[in-house]
Amino acid sequence: MKRTSLSPFVLLAAAFLTLASQLAATAAPLAGSRPNIVLLITDDQGYGPVGKHGHPWIRTPNLDKLFASSTRFDRFLVSPTCSPTRAALMTGRHPMKNGVTHTILERERMTLDAVTTPQVLKSAGYTSGIFGKWHLGDEEPYQPHQRDFDEAFIHGAGGIGQAYACSCADAPGNKYFDPVIRHNGSFVKTKGYCTDLFYTAALGWIKKISQSGSSSSADRTPFFAYITTNAPHGPFIAPEKNAKRFTNLGFEDKTAGFYGMIENIDENVGRLMKKLKQWNLLENTVVIFMSDNGMTGGGSGRMGQAIGTMPDGTVLYPYNADMKGQKGSADEGGVRVPFFVRWDGKIGANRSIDRIAAHIDILPTLAALAGAEVPAGQVEGRSLLPLIEDPDAEWSDRYLFTHKGRWKTGDDPDNSQWKDFAVRNQRFRYVGGGTAKSVVEKKNKKSVSAKATLYDMQKDPGQTTDVIDQYPEVAKKMRAAYEAWWQETRPMMVNEDAPMSPVRPFHVLYENQMKEGGIPDWQPPSL
Repeated sequence: MKRTSLSPFVLLAAAFLTLASQLAATAAPLAGSRPNIVLLITDDQGYGPVGKHGHPWIRTPNLDKLFASSTRFDRFLVSPTCSPTRAALMTGRHPMKNGVTHTILERERMTLDAVTTPQVLKSAGYTSGIFGKWHLGDEEPYQPHQRDFDEAFIHGAGGIGQAYACSCADAPGNKYFDPVIRHNGSFVKTKGYCTDLFYTAALGWIKKISQSGSSSSADRTPFFAYITTNAPHGPFIAPEKNAKRFTNLGFEDKTAGFYGMIENIDENVGRLMKKLKQWNLLENTVVIFMSDNGMTGGGSGRMGQAIGTMPDGTVLYPYNADMKGQKGSADEGGVRVPFFVRWDGKIGANRSIDRIAAHIDILPTLAALAGAEVPAGQVEGRSLLPLIEDPDAEWSDRYLFTHKGRWKTGDDPDNSQWKDFAVRNQRFRYVGGGTAKSVVEKKNKKSVSAKATLYDMQKDPGQTTDVIDQYPEVAKKMRAAYEAWWQETRPMMVNEDAPMSPVRPFHVLYENQMKEGGIPDWQPPSL
């Protein structure tokens, strides 16, 4: 049989069509694609302690790999403290509109009127699990297994072993090693280190969900795994193998614990990614990594002061990417966190997006991926899918609002309106601070603010120079926008008059379970 040779033109055209087909597949719209979603959030890590963010001595090889394989939002902004960020993530709106104005004292409880992220995803066929820190109410109606999480493996309060003179309290006497965990409403006794346990529980659940049911992609049950470590929050206790590297460099136990916890988190991220690859899940799973607020000064060490020394004599200092402020601050360093989004073959790798984005954008983004409707009248964030698909997409500017909250229970929140707040758009940050007495005075029952500051974040990301006198109209517009936002938000702070509960639910449930048969050992899943 005579063979027909193809011309170079035909071969080139065929190659072009193949390439075009591959590009079309990669550029397929993400909306409604229904991937599995794994959302990783750390507690108090902030932006700085990641190797690829320029940190000079921390070792985060697995986060660095995730950085390189992700589309990243370089200016992703959250709240200055933890419960507020988690409330925004769960609802798509500012946390104070969920009644969350503190992290304790009944003001960490997320309003029961809110529709949650797992509830939205369930409408698109998802099953959801939470592993680690919830911190949006320890009373039973507020617990995650009552708010459409199908699997809940959590500690109480804002940290393992914490307890306050209110309902916010973990199981009594709990520790970072071998903690008692509330698993789907009942306590179990674990063995091991908390972060390792949360990742192990999450992986076991992911394996179970992904390997059960139909093998058809059309019939599969997509999952939302929310892995939310209490680390590296205080009391800064890391496994000895992780802390030892830092104590050997002269770190105090507290700072060694903080950085050791981060390197332990990095190890667990590596373990997660290895298992997702082993189980052939990376092709249909979005992995997101973030933190809940700026880096804590409690564990990181005091900025500008040496905390250790390398064997070659290099002196080590805390690093926060040259930003002003840390956890609890309305400045950039108090609210800027990593936000890495990875989906192999679907989302571009090693890309940076410089548009400001925020915690309120997470729910609408996940809903868009799932093809789910967002609750009408609740969500004020935006889906980030247009930018994820095309970092150069048209994107209108907007204002993002920050308030630290945390005024004393019983105080009139209006007295703190002009304290510890900020307004951010793409270019500027307008900041008010100081103490309530020095910032606010009452004249005819109206709050009057002291002089705020304005920073050009594009020219001066470290907030070193106040430019309010150069751009008075910018400051005026931001102040007016903030005033309107406060007036809209104030009636939604529904926890302000809540009395301190005399009951610590986790303590009562623990004691009742002890009386009724005790706390069984948790059986780790086979991975």
